[in-house]
Amino acid sequence: MRVRVLYHDHCFDGAASAAYFSRFYEGKYAPGAGFEFTGLAHKASQLFEDGLFDGDVNAIVDFKYSPNPRLSWWFDHHQSAFLSPEDAEHFRHDHSGHKLYDPSYSSCTMFIADVARERFGYDAPDLAELVKWADIIDGARYGSAQEAVELKAPAMQLTLVIEGAKGSEIIHKIIGWMRRCKLGEIVQQPEIQQLYAPLYERHVQSIDLIQKRAQTGDGVVFFDLIGDNLEGYNKFIPYYLFPNSTYTVSVSTSSFRTKVSVGSNPWATAPVEHNLATICERYGGGGHPRVGAISFEIGAADRARAVAQEIRQELGT
Repeated sequence: MRVRVLYHDHCFDGAASAAYFSRFYEGKYAPGAGFEFTGLAHKASQLFEDGLFDGDVNAIVDFKYSPNPRLSWWFDHHQSAFLSPEDAEHFRHDHSGHKLYDPSYSSCTMFIADVARERFGYDAPDLAELVKWADIIDGARYGSAQEAVELKAPAMQLTLVIEGAKGSEIIHKIIGWMRRCKLGEIVQQPEIQQLYAPLYERHVQSIDLIQKRAQTGDGVVFFDLIGDNLEGYNKFIPYYLFPNSTYTVSVSTSSFRTKVSVGSNPWATAPVEHNLATICERYGGGGHPRVGAISFEIGAADRARAVAQEIRQELGT
């Protein structure tokens, strides 16, 4: 049996969700099944091609819903889980019991673990560390900005590799290791160490770059990284540099999109009153109440910058 697992690519919680779901499905339903993983990224023109659902069983974890009839399982926890009202309606009419959604969870991995245990009687106690760290990382449950940025824990070092590595091949290896290994053992893999060193150097450089680019005012940190060849950065750096800020708005580019990122300071002293997912949904994006993003086509820098300024002004009032 071939099981295709579609997951949120270059995301610790996405990889951990794929690892936990595959362990659950193998242990509960299909010992000896072959698992194949496909990373999904949020794009401006987001469609699920039929060819993605090529397994005997097909699952999506930590990503938006698809009404494709070949979709067997779905787990997600994002407020913005549906591409359209029609998709949401399709989900509401599903009675399989295998498509599950709960935006109250900080991480999809913990959601899968709880559902697997409480509804299907499956538990993987050896993955407790993975579940715990997925919830810390995706829910921004760090003790401080220093913990999030200084990357001393193996889980944080692994996150840097997952978010910064090119392509998905190494992510698939990490998912395979996550299914059986402790995080400290994964980080010590030679392939991971080889990737980590230059990524950490770039991480340190990104701290300096964001400090130079940042504009602050009214509790909002804004920076524009278009043209700086920085594809991704640790989203807690602004709060590490500017601990009194409440929100962050940034613009950046990658190989497949122009992106506006919006976040809130987990350690803010001022109240966080705005639902950032709702704000991003107005522009075709989404996320969680305290962190969201909007994807634009490559080259849409002017549009992204204009939207970022609108959001920056709204959050500062």
